Amino acid sequence: MKKKKYTIKDIAKLSGVSKGTVDRVLHKRGKVSQKALDAVNNILKEIDYQPNLIARNLKINKVYHICVLVPNPHEDPYWQACVDGINEAIAEFKSLGVIIETFFFSPNSTKSFLEINKTVINLSPDAVLLTLLFYKETIEIIEKYYLENIKVSIFNCQIRSNKVKNFVGQDLFQSGRVAAQLMNMITPENSDIFIIHIDEVFNNATHMQEKEMGFRNYFKELTTGNYKIISHKIKSPDFNKEIAHLLSLNPNISGIFVTTSKAYKIARIIQDTKIKDIKIIGYDLLEENITYLNNGIIDFLIHQNPKGQTYFSLSYLVDFFLFDKDIPAEKLLPIDIINSENLISYLEN
Repeated sequence: MKKKKYTIKDIAKLSGVSKGTVDRVLHKRGKVSQKALDAVNNILKEIDYQPNLIARNLKINKVYHICVLVPNPHEDPYWQACVDGINEAIAEFKSLGVIIETFFFSPNSTKSFLEINKTVINLSPDAVLLTLLFYKETIEIIEKYYLENIKVSIFNCQIRSNKVKNFVGQDLFQSGRVAAQLMNMITPENSDIFIIHIDEVFNNATHMQEKEMGFRNYFKELTTGNYKIISHKIKSPDFNKEIAHLLSLNPNISGIFVTTSKAYKIARIIQDTKIKDIKIIGYDLLEENITYLNNGIIDFLIHQNPKGQTYFSLSYLVDFFLFDKDIPAEKLLPIDIINSENLISYLEN
C-alpha cells in the first residue's frame, strides 16, 4: 500500500493548530507554545513524517558541487569503469541540485595530479572524491582541502585520516591474502612464486604495497609448502624483455601474482613463449584479462568493482548534502574471485 503524503494543511488539521504554526515547527523558526509544539510533534511521530529535503534545497536554490579526480582511462583502461560509475551518478543526481564534475589526470604523472588539484581547489567545491594513486602527494592535497573546508572522500585505496570523510573500496591487505590462498591451492610445494608490480612507482603506491604485504603474510603463516616469494618491479618499455629474462633465469617458478589490472601483459608473454605450468592471478575485468582468463592462461582475477567504488562514494556524498544522512567512515566491498566458470555472471551485471 502506498504511504499517504501529508501536507502542512493535513498536519495542522490533525494537530488542531494553524498552518503557520506547523510551518514554524517543521522549520524550527519563530515562537511556538509548548502545547502547540507537543501537539504537532505527536502527529509527526504518528504519521512518520519525513521532510522533503530535496524540495527544500531546490527552494533555497542551493546547488552542491562535487569534483571527482580520476586517472585518465585512455592511459590506463582500468579507470574507465570508475568513470562509468561517475557518469551513472551524474545522470541520477543531476535533477536534485547536485553538480558532479569529472577531472582527469595522468596516472603516470604526479605533476598532472597536482595541477588538476590546484584547479579544483580554486573552484571551491563542496566535496572532492579522490583516489590514492600517489600517496605522498595525496596526503599533502588532503590537508589543503581540509583547510578550505572541502570534504574529501577516497575510493580504491584506503588512507587512515580524520580529514577524510569516507572510503569505498576493498581491504587490499586481505585481498592479497585471498590471492595467496588461491595461489597456494594451484601451485606445487617447493616452488618459486613471483609478485609482479607493473608500471608504477612502488614506494609511492600503497595499493600495491598493501596487496604484497597481505600476500606475503599468508605464506609466512603457512607451516607447509616451502615456497620462495620473490618481488619484481617492472616498467615499460623493456617489459617484455625483462619478463622473458626473469622466466629464463627461474625455471622453478610456478606462479605469478600481478598486483594491478595488467596481468594480461604477463599472460601474453606466457602464451607467446609457450611456457607451461605457470599459474597467473591478477585483478580486474579488462577485455585483455578476460581473453586470457577464458583461454586458461590467467587462472583467477580478483574483481575490485571500480564502477561501484565511485558510484557508492558519490551516493554517500549526495545523501549527506541532500538528506543530512551520516556518511560511514568506510564501505568495504566484497573481494570477488573470478574464474572462467563464473565470469559471465559478473559481465552481465
